Amino acid sequence: MGTTSPAAALRHVPTAGLAHEPLPAEQVLSGSPTAAVLELEDLGDSGVGIWEMTPGIATDVEAEEVFVVLSGSARIDFQDEDGTVTHTLDVAPGDLVRLREGQRTVWTVHETLRKVYVSA
Repeated sequence: MGTTSPAAALRHVPTAGLAHEPLPAEQVLSGSPTAAVLELEDLGDSGVGIWEMTPGIATDVEAEEVFVVLSGSARIDFQDEDGTVTHTLDVAPGDLVRLREGQRTVWTVHETLRKVYVSA
């Protein structure tokens, strides 16, 4: 037969090396957190990667994303446009989380948080 299959890709994500950088000062609310991203694959219009943040508190505006926590722990506060917390998630290894584009969040990372994400 004349067909070929694409090569499979394997990455051990719990130990993958990541290059951390300080978060932008305007996002940091407490501590000196750093973050790292390693983009692994493109799936059409979506990307798959590893994201990690060290302990501290920082704000973000989210993209469309689903992620699974591999290690660490954090609290994610979701805010409305006035900064009022509308709900909170406490995440730990094994948790699957869905984020929606434009959501305003505050991440309080207790232990360095590593996740695998799929984003649109």
